[in-house]
Amino acid sequence: MLKYSNINKKSFTMINLTIISTTLLLLLSSTTQAFVTLSTTSISEAAPAITLKPKLLLLNAGGFEWEDPQDSFDQGVENPYKNPSLMDGENGLKVDPARLLEPRLSGTNLYFIGMMGSGKTAVGSALAKRMGSYNFLDTDQIIEQCTKMKIPEIFEKEGEPAFREIEGQVLDSVHAYVRCVVSTGGGIAERMENWSKLQSGIVVWLDVKSNVIMQRLENGKSGVKNRPLLQTDNPKQTLEDLLEKRKGKYGQADITIIVDTYETSADSVADMVIREIHDFIDDNPPAWKAAKAKAQTEGLDWVQ
Repeated sequence: MLKYSNINKKSFTMINLTIISTTLLLLLSSTTQAFVTLSTTSISEAAPAITLKPKLLLLNAGGFEWEDPQDSFDQGVENPYKNPSLMDGENGLKVDPARLLEPRLSGTNLYFIGMMGSGKTAVGSALAKRMGSYNFLDTDQIIEQCTKMKIPEIFEKEGEPAFREIEGQVLDSVHAYVRCVVSTGGGIAERMENWSKLQSGIVVWLDVKSNVIMQRLENGKSGVKNRPLLQTDNPKQTLEDLLEKRKGKYGQADITIIVDTYETSADSVADMVIREIHDFIDDNPPAWKAAKAKAQTEGLDWVQ
């Protein structure tokens, strides 16, 4: 069993990087098999209304030929919520808008942050399944598999600082992969060094009210007893204090989804996330696309 008390810090870090990498490869290979049927269905088959563009277009720019990056990165998929042709099917949408996220994201990871009990795992897992070609990863699950210890046990035997360090190592390894939906621990946003990894993707904060979280924890399988940070005389007040402390960091997320009722299901929250991500992509186009649009508005012929 891997423990801080048994080996020096440098040795611990080296061992864990190996274990984490191996664990990730095993998880990714198993989830890829689970999604293979969905991921082999092309966008054109799923949504006939979409026409993919040619892969290569050479344009003259200042006397030189250059390859238009649009043809390499943009598959011509638009925001389905703004495209009537995708919204007039017999049963509403002709295709799940989650399936249209993958070609628009171009491999960019999605990171869920938020308090314990906010639904990051349930929503993230549901979203990945609907997207089809994205894998779902849970940093807490990876930590437990790497250390062979449950999260409460790590807190009890090694302390929170040790947990936060290995959590950072897991995130460092995870962000090296693409096409992943990642559920993170509630405190991962508190460490500034983690943000350089989180911001390599799109960060989604599930902003769930503290009373809703407490209701979920009290009625859930794990209960409050399996939440190390809530082992106090007044768990509800502790939760509220933690949320207040972390709000500033959570607020740095690219997308915020507010959940204020206990009855809101994971699928309903996933629907909100999907729409917000599509809108976020519209509002934050790749740098090359923004530059090209600017050039076109200025009447430069070589981008027509």
